[in-house]
Amino acid sequence: MASESKSKKVDEEGAVTAQLRQNYYANTCPNVESIVKTAVTKKFKQTFVTVPAVIRLFFHDCFVSGCDASTIIASAGGNTAEKDHPDNLSLAGDGFDTVIKAKQAVDAVSKCKNKVSCADILALATRDVIVLSGGPSYAVELGRLDGLSSTAASVEGNLPKPTFTLNQLNAMFASRGLSQADMIALSACHTVGFSHCNKFMNRIYNFSPNSSVDPTLNKQYATQLQAMCPRNVDPQIAVDMDPTTPRKFDNVYFKNLIDGKGLFTSDQVLFTDARSKGTVNTWATNSQAFNTALIQALTKLGRVGVKTGTNGNIRFDCGRFN
Repeated sequence: MASESKSKKVDEEGAVTAQLRQNYYANTCPNVESIVKTAVTKKFKQTFVTVPAVIRLFFHDCFVSGCDASTIIASAGGNTAEKDHPDNLSLAGDGFDTVIKAKQAVDAVSKCKNKVSCADILALATRDVIVLSGGPSYAVELGRLDGLSSTAASVEGNLPKPTFTLNQLNAMFASRGLSQADMIALSACHTVGFSHCNKFMNRIYNFSPNSSVDPTLNKQYATQLQAMCPRNVDPQIAVDMDPTTPRKFDNVYFKNLIDGKGLFTSDQVLFTDARSKGTVNTWATNSQAFNTALIQALTKLGRVGVKTGTNGNIRFDCGRFN
């Protein structure tokens, strides 16, 4: 029985590898990439929040039940969908809106109507927002189907927490076929976007009996964070994840870690733990090496839990099942 399930897993992985390819829509919707890019660019010009919102949506979607756009489904008929789990409530609406608008633009082209999955549109939009904010361009593998289920329960325990240690991060990423290097590269997506104060308050107040502030935190930065996040702060108050270049997708994330300016414990641990420190040092000084690793990590992330055959379909509306 064990060998049977193992061979089934190999078959599934083989099917995913065969299904995903860069020119997947060459015959059915040849201009899909330019259509999505135009829609994403329009949204980006309206608000920069589009960038981190789309990236986080892609990451959360792939990590919970695979890259199948199940996080975009709206709760309905008594079913609480993934997007309404507490861990997903901080996902900005601009991410969902970008995918929905890009899907509408694709379906407005008669040849493409109902031919392109929401999951693929999200993967393309992720690449587009990274490029628009100064990050590297890369070829996106396509051919994902949209998932057929979305429940809040499936989110539980499937997303990394801001308090994670390196061991916890490595274990969670490894279970999805991602290496430590992939994890560090994907963590650098925190070079854009923001966090709410309650996600890091434990580092700036009452950290331990010996220290009110996490000693791995840059003292000046800690003082700035305390000013922005007083003890009885409004939970809606948000702080830039990257205090140096918050609107640029770059390798400054790693320079910040060296300076003790990683916002989360799970960020700063990448520099304080000897096993990952070397990678941080390298990518802080070599943006090309970081970009290469990031592209590899995003490509591998995009293969996680891809639905094939009867396990998925192409949704008419990204927010609802057909």
